[in-house]
Amino acid sequence: MKKKFMQTGMFFLLVSLLLLTGSFSDSDFMDWDYIPVFMKRADLENSVSYRQTAREIENSGKIYYKPPYIFMNERYKGVHIINNSDPYHPVNEGFITAPGCIDMAVKGSIMYLDNAVDLVAIDLDSKQVTKRIKNVFPESVSPSNKAYYGHNSDEYVIVGWTENLNKK
Repeated sequence: MKKKFMQTGMFFLLVSLLLLTGSFSDSDFMDWDYIPVFMKRADLENSVSYRQTAREIENSGKIYYKPPYIFMNERYKGVHIINNSDPYHPVNEGFITAPGCIDMAVKGSIMYLDNAVDLVAIDLDSKQVTKRIKNVFPESVSPSNKAYYGHNSDEYVIVGWTENLNKK
């Protein structure tokens, strides 16, 4: 009986320690290389849009080619639409804003991309979101491979990471 009591006590002590060390405060980020960027869940669901104006490529990611277009991911921001009809003079024609986007694929005229934790389908002809499936993907980890669990994922979603300029 005494052994069972000790095991139960040790279990609760370990769980309590894990819970206490698992909570984060702002000071916990001081030694991280990157800090998470959050967006309200409700804002995320209305954040995907097609812009007819191109934007400068700053932090390119994956590239997908479907003639005559090149689709280039801008990490955590969205997808550049580049017309490659003339390979010697490609034209950056537009940008699909999709916070948290790091991957995409195209089948027919539909582009599938991640919008942080959601899977979104966009009709490239009408330039409209046709479907959203919530919480398909896990939240992204930082470029230094750290995960952050100190927020309410029902209200906020990690849509990117920014370099910690105040690192200890």
